[in-house]
Amino acid sequence: MNGVGRKAGSQMKKTRITRASAILLSVLFALTLGVEAQDKFADPVFPFGAVYFRKSNPPEKDWASDHKTASQLGVNIFRHWFMWGSIETTPGKYDWRDYDRMVELEAQNHIKVIIAERIDSFAPEWMWDRNPHGRQVDAQGNDLFPTVDGSSATGRAPMCLDSDEVKTAAEKFLTALVERYRDNPAVMGYDVWNEGQVPDCYCPSTQAKFREWLRAKYGTLEALEKAWHRYSLGDWSMVHPPHGSNGYADSLDWLEFRRDNALRLLHWRTELIRRLDKRNKVTAHGTGSLSDVEWRAAADVDSFGYTWVSSRHSSDPWIQFSAVDITRSASRGKPFWHAEAEGGNLWLQPQVVNRPLEDGRSSDDKDIRLMSLIDMAGGASGILFPRWRPLLDGPLFGAFGPMGMDGSVTPRAEMVSKLSHWTNAHPEIWKSRPVRGEIGIVYVPEAADFNAVQGGGAAAAGAGGRGGTISGAYTQSLEGAYQAFFDSNIQADYVSLEDIGQYPVVYLAYPEMLKKATADKLRDYVASGGKLIGEGTPGYFGDGGTVGTVQPNLGLDQLFGARETYVQFTPDILGALPLTVQGMKIGGGYFQQEYKLAGGQAAGTYANGHLAAVENTTGKGKTLLIGTFPAGNYYRNHSAANREFFASLLTWAGVRPQLQSSDPAVKARMHQGAGGTYVWILNPSRMSKQAKISLPSTFQRATELWQEGIAPPVLSGATLTATIEARSAAVIRLE
Repeated sequence: MNGVGRKAGSQMKKTRITRASAILLSVLFALTLGVEAQDKFADPVFPFGAVYFRKSNPPEKDWASDHKTASQLGVNIFRHWFMWGSIETTPGKYDWRDYDRMVELEAQNHIKVIIAERIDSFAPEWMWDRNPHGRQVDAQGNDLFPTVDGSSATGRAPMCLDSDEVKTAAEKFLTALVERYRDNPAVMGYDVWNEGQVPDCYCPSTQAKFREWLRAKYGTLEALEKAWHRYSLGDWSMVHPPHGSNGYADSLDWLEFRRDNALRLLHWRTELIRRLDKRNKVTAHGTGSLSDVEWRAAADVDSFGYTWVSSRHSSDPWIQFSAVDITRSASRGKPFWHAEAEGGNLWLQPQVVNRPLEDGRSSDDKDIRLMSLIDMAGGASGILFPRWRPLLDGPLFGAFGPMGMDGSVTPRAEMVSKLSHWTNAHPEIWKSRPVRGEIGIVYVPEAADFNAVQGGGAAAAGAGGRGGTISGAYTQSLEGAYQAFFDSNIQADYVSLEDIGQYPVVYLAYPEMLKKATADKLRDYVASGGKLIGEGTPGYFGDGGTVGTVQPNLGLDQLFGARETYVQFTPDILGALPLTVQGMKIGGGYFQQEYKLAGGQAAGTYANGHLAAVENTTGKGKTLLIGTFPAGNYYRNHSAANREFFASLLTWAGVRPQLQSSDPAVKARMHQGAGGTYVWILNPSRMSKQAKISLPSTFQRATELWQEGIAPPVLSGATLTATIEARSAAVIRLE
């Protein structure tokens, strides 16, 4: 053997010994510690940490000191990206060395590990050449090419899990991953879905899955042709996904299939891991966005979470409350974490251009404090940052980490330490959960999808955007309703159709398309005593995007006690449509629908005197139909008139707000449960505030648990007076 060969052979032997030693040490570690290890590495009361390892970052020389510093600061959990392409370096050959070292360091420093498996878009690059039929394909028919991922500065190959060959290889990798780490006492669980990604792939395998999905839905090709209004498809093999949104029915099916298919693969991963590992939990996280993916994914895992950072959105408080409230609603009582929370600055990204520095672009310790306390007030039971130390490579250099670029402790990291120690010193707080909101804002998947395709784009798989004339109007409307209630300190919860029965009153925003099954659920809700407030054109388009000849469609004319006499779809000239509802002058927009009575009572008019709103009593409940879109108007204009109108809807429904604040800028939330009753009073402004909080009943004692240098709160019966420092909160136990 020549010198090069001897050196390579020696290195291979050394690598095998290192790997074997790591496995042996892990096993011996678990066996010798036994039950004591389980106690020593018990799950934290409140997980507080970050994503640490993304292969190339942070530098290896700092790993040990970083873990020691993190532990000293109170960090109790790290998540690592176990990237398929960075581990299976050649077919069947795994390089676990760096990951073994991570888990070893966590065990030494009493930090729990979440294994974030990344098979979704981080397939090995060798696979791209060896399996051309498994490559992801874009709408133009082009193979997506291997590249370096900006979020990890690590290579990846975009392969499609709909390919049997790719899925089989991924299953072998996941099996090896779970079997290697499942018995290590430092491991807490697996994150199986990063940000609820819904692939948009047109490869042959995905098209075949789409045809299977269509067969299950329609049964015969003839039924599909009729539904799609495409009568010359000829054969199932000739059915392809739409490449635009001209035909409503095919585009709607494509959007729905993509989500169903993504969730099918999520379920495959969760079942595989649960079969292999009976001890550790399975988690996933979305983006806190309005999509039925959030509710459906949360149902398949033990806990859920969300990515949301001010840099990508805004530091406006409503939007962070909105994200946490979406995730809380989707979790349906399960624990959920802010899986990726802003921990540091963001530079040179398109989302921050032309925004003030303090609007999420540069985060200081007080921003970390406020955002974390909002998470907790909204019900999050764990907080992780997207980085512990910022990346040193790629377009996201320096982003999101509370630590310095060199691993030094910053004021942000010191605040993380303070919050982590506080949350874990108060286990009783987390035994109580946020009370349900006073009103539910209904999320309807087909309405979101229809707005996306009608607006000319379906990129968000039904979530819609926020720009254009009607593109994003659905999201704007739901968020507008949320903001209007939020600005009056009314807790509105986003709610799925399956859960509307939990709320005495619900708001149905931008319901331009509804399926018959959705209309039936709304009808049953009202018949059972629910109160429904609906915006204009409810169910104008029915199943498949077909217009009903009687409006409101789908029998909703009887539910609302009204019939359409005129409709106008001119969003470009209806930016501030004036109308009066229940004696209040407000603004609408997007569309204008006028009515005649069909069993209901007049409740409002447009400026032309035509009927704009109808109130009706049916079954045990009642309805209010408004012929335009006041929620979308509030999203754009934030008028006091619309805000007051939304607040008045609780009076219409006979519902009293649970908490009321004398200062609109000061927000309050209540938690109740086995741990007791708590009020969270938050001040997102940049100056200290005093507010009186009206409570739902009288209490005898108020004990302050979190506050900084401000006078203690004063309790007088059902009124709590508190002074809150800027960008902070008071957490008060009531007895």
